[in-house]
Amino acid sequence: MTTDNDTLNLLSDLVTKAKRMGADAVDGVAVDATSTGVSWRDGKLEDVEGNEGSDIGLRVMIGKNQAIVSSSDRRPSALNDLITRVMDMVRAVPEDPYCGLADPACLFKGPLPDLELYDSSHISAEQLAEMASKMEDAMYTVKGVTNSAGAGASSGSWSMAMVTSDAFSGSYKGSSFSASISAIAGEGGGMERDYDFTSARYFADLDDMATIGKKAGNNVVKRLNPQRIESGEMSVVFDPRVANSLLGHFAGAINGTSIARGTSFLKDAMNRQVFPSDINIIDDPLIVRGHKSRPFDGEGVKTTRQSLIENGMLQQWALNSAAARQLGLTTTGHASRGTSSPPGIGMSNLYMAAGSKSPEELMADIENGIYISELIGMGVNGVTGDYSRGAAGFIIKNGQISAPVNEITIASNLKDMFKRMIVADDLVFKYGTNAPTVRIDGMMVASA
Repeated sequence: MTTDNDTLNLLSDLVTKAKRMGADAVDGVAVDATSTGVSWRDGKLEDVEGNEGSDIGLRVMIGKNQAIVSSSDRRPSALNDLITRVMDMVRAVPEDPYCGLADPACLFKGPLPDLELYDSSHISAEQLAEMASKMEDAMYTVKGVTNSAGAGASSGSWSMAMVTSDAFSGSYKGSSFSASISAIAGEGGGMERDYDFTSARYFADLDDMATIGKKAGNNVVKRLNPQRIESGEMSVVFDPRVANSLLGHFAGAINGTSIARGTSFLKDAMNRQVFPSDINIIDDPLIVRGHKSRPFDGEGVKTTRQSLIENGMLQQWALNSAAARQLGLTTTGHASRGTSSPPGIGMSNLYMAAGSKSPEELMADIENGIYISELIGMGVNGVTGDYSRGAAGFIIKNGQISAPVNEITIASNLKDMFKRMIVADDLVFKYGTNAPTVRIDGMMVASA
């Protein structure tokens, strides 16, 4: 992998050459990544996979025209061809009235905060295989587990560098480690499957492998012999591992591109009550060792902790520079970027702040409800907010989780769901997007 300085010098050279050839504005992005992963099943190593990639993207703007070209070839002749191709393309594409580099006043100016995003630990394929083996061995100690659907472990590192023609130059690197296992219980038509996993920026922060394996086994055994339920309106409680999907729908609804197009069910909700007054939603790119932490966004804009929902009120949209121009606002540092397309919009460490009740207290007064541990399909309309998804989980009876249930559908509208949310106190930062246990009353539940 090339050094950060080598990559920044290379990008700076490309930007300078494109400017000399007539570009009004230019940015260059480089992503270098390497990873190793193993697959393990029934006591045997199934596969070892190693990947190493190096990609460069060059975006050029002339007036209100922009084009971007990417390449994985860093030979001087290939890079010269990259510049020639993008200069030819930019003169042939339709105008984009909102394209352009970020406002220089918003750019990250350093120094890099110590977010501890990179762990230099080298984890061999043999170590990864041992991790997967430990998970599977522990899974089989759970009574009722009949088979393994596979275990895996991986390690990887990457670096991201950017240079723009308005004097921004920056880079940072990160690492990731993960392990997961899927367990099977039951036989024939009565088989069930469930899983558990762990992931972290630093290898030492991973959960214990035996604990992961046992949890996957316990999860799947609990799902055996599901019962049927009567359809109707009832309270639905979302386990944290699926509650975060509700935050994903919220993030999509405040995406500046959707707002500018008028295609979001929250397009008229700015400064209005969207959630109950005790709910707060934060996007924080500066969490130390956070799964999606970053010092600057995909346009070089400085990132900051932002309250998107404060006391239930919507405070802002998620914007990159193009969406901000279209809406007459300022970028919020939410630009996301690859090497082959212009900046998009994406969250960093998005989370819903914890409430004051335990999950048990949250469910205590539910006489008849559903606890959801798995969601299936994507029946969500981002324009209207209509929500309908397949699900599986457990029946809640007199405040207690009881028999398993599957092949059900839960339905409502996200605007109504947001307003009826009650959150528990069990927030854990396990994913890039995190939520505690969430209760929503008055949802329609139908059995297949």
